[in-house]
Amino acid sequence: MKIEKTFISDLLVITPDVFGDSRGYFFESFSFKKYEAYGVSFNFVQDNISKSKRGTVRGLHYQAGEKAQGKLCQVIKGNVLDVVVDIRFNSPTFGKYFSIELSEENHTQLWIPPGFAHGFSVLSDEAVFHYKCTAYYNKEDERAILYNDPDLKIDLESRKSYCL
Repeated sequence: MKIEKTFISDLLVITPDVFGDSRGYFFESFSFKKYEAYGVSFNFVQDNISKSKRGTVRGLHYQAGEKAQGKLCQVIKGNVLDVVVDIRFNSPTFGKYFSIELSEENHTQLWIPPGFAHGFSVLSDEAVFHYKCTAYYNKEDERAILYNDPDLKIDLESRKSYCL
């Protein structure tokens, strides 16, 4: 497993070891012991799966306060441009965003700690997106930021990684 730090503290790109042959592939999508060594030692309490068509934009969502969710994200089918915005007021990267392409081919995961707004844009005909959450969904604490907010300048078409 390869874990890369990003320019935003605590945000990690995770590439699992994938074992493939003519029959297909196998990889561990999560192992508490391995992830804990990199500071991802949260108790995941909820798994979510969404299916979306090309061009769908989901997000930017977050939960406020004590209900803030950390998320371990991956794509099961298709590919998406995954985007997170640092909304931690005391962070030196407050208001900055990071994006990366997650796909069924690259098996890349993104660890998003609590304190980030999150969303994605579907780049393939269809995408199945899976994420583990550290807190239960709570409608009263849900918030959103417009993905096309002019101050953020998020480019959902470029497929660029590590954007500012």
